[in-house]
Amino acid sequence: MIELKNKKDCCGCYACKNVCSRNAISMVEDEKEFKYPKINYNYCINCGLCEKVCPIINESKEDTDIPLAYAAFNIDEQTRMNSSSGGLFSLIAEYILNNNGIVFGAIFDENFLVKHIKVEKIPEISKMMGSKYIQSNIGETYKEARKYLNEGKLVLYTGTPCQIEGLKKYLMRDYDNLYTQDLICHGVPSKKVWKKYLDYRKNIDNDILENISFRNKENRGWNEYELLFKYKNSNKYINHIEDIYMKIFLSDIALRDSCYDCKFKKKHRVSDITLADFWGINSILPEMNDEKGTSLLIINSLKGKDILNNIKDKIKLEQVNFEEAIKQNPSMIKSPKENEKRESFFIDLENNVELPELVEKYIVK
Repeated sequence: MIELKNKKDCCGCYACKNVCSRNAISMVEDEKEFKYPKINYNYCINCGLCEKVCPIINESKEDTDIPLAYAAFNIDEQTRMNSSSGGLFSLIAEYILNNNGIVFGAIFDENFLVKHIKVEKIPEISKMMGSKYIQSNIGETYKEARKYLNEGKLVLYTGTPCQIEGLKKYLMRDYDNLYTQDLICHGVPSKKVWKKYLDYRKNIDNDILENISFRNKENRGWNEYELLFKYKNSNKYINHIEDIYMKIFLSDIALRDSCYDCKFKKKHRVSDITLADFWGINSILPEMNDEKGTSLLIINSLKGKDILNNIKDKIKLEQVNFEEAIKQNPSMIKSPKENEKRESFFIDLENNVELPELVEKYIVK
């Protein structure tokens, strides 16, 4: 059975919970509100499946082929502007849905926490668009995905690299009808910090929150993006370099323990496609940057090539050197360094020190 001795050995992917037929595993929040598996020994039958599907215990072997890398963006300008970078996810999802498939991805729930759901209709794709800088609750979507796969439906499952590896380990076999897409992930911040931030915004903005966009391009463009809080009576735009939540996120002071030693940051992913912002595009292919968002599209498999072939007429695409492309996207292969003040930060957070004070104390130099 799973015995968690070090929190860095759990990425919170939910594979162990999904695979347990006895419902002996629950995901329980620690003091930072990261979730970890807890075993109810009254139900556990020592089958060992939880260990068998853990993507950290059973690290995937890397392929030796060099992935294909592209600079790309959706030629539909409105979709692109509504996306974090180049608007490719929506095209991939549309292809799956147009072939009677199912798409799994992350959305904000009614409390602006993040969870995975499935969608079956194209208008629902918009719920999954845009960056969400908080770990998604997988719930039982691995089980749902397997059900549809066994029925023969096309399934697209999107998520962080650890979530995709968790799904693959959980399934314990390859499915020709499964397509997966991950992203270049910096790390996932504490839900506790995010909830404190939402309370902070509610208090100072004094309006009813209806939607959040982490990567709004309307005013400052793609590179200098803003956070947009849509309220019932107004809109609030915040430059990302001035926002206190983004300062906390980018300082690496509040990430999950496993993010500081991430086993999934590697060149050769188990996903079919990896998507990211193409930071550094100006030094590699400046003609592909018009400040409306450019994606780094990495093709990891034959299925990824198949997807690309089916959407290429709807995108502008230029192949680039893979090694050059990831030089300015180091989160592809490199874990963030744990901030030495992390534990003190969380102690103060627990003692209800306000977020602006925490930023001033621990982050602003």
